[in-house]
Amino acid sequence: MKLRTFAAAGLAIALAGCTTIPTAADPISSRWVGQSAGKFFAAFGPPLSDADNGSGNVYTWKGGYKTVKVPAKYAEAADGKRGKQISAARTTYLRCQAEIVTNSDYTIRSIRVSGDVPGANGPSYCAEFLAPAQPAQ
Repeated sequence: MKLRTFAAAGLAIALAGCTTIPTAADPISSRWVGQSAGKFFAAFGPPLSDADNGSGNVYTWKGGYKTVKVPAKYAEAADGKRGKQISAARTTYLRCQAEIVTNSDYTIRSIRVSGDVPGANGPSYCAEFLAPAQPAQ
């Protein structure tokens, strides 16, 4: 009987640790969860569509369109000059798509990135666009 009680208590503690508080690993959620969706849409443009989910809305948003030209890469020759071409120059089209879930008072509960490409400065263009790094003060 004591084993079941301890198991139930352990399960309750483990489940209590599961929250929807954003972590530092997800800069977009850290920046926007708890904020007004109006503030988000004013900054980045209106949603493409919305659907009622009973306790709020789910918005589909797309934006952040940007064209970046990536220069060709070359190997370094033995004498310090430019060697053989490793990769050709290319044009990359950056964009971001997200599903934003709000509660009944229009506060963002969660943001799920559903379309992302590598950014100019890291693995996620959406993180660069929606949650830019703040300069040190």
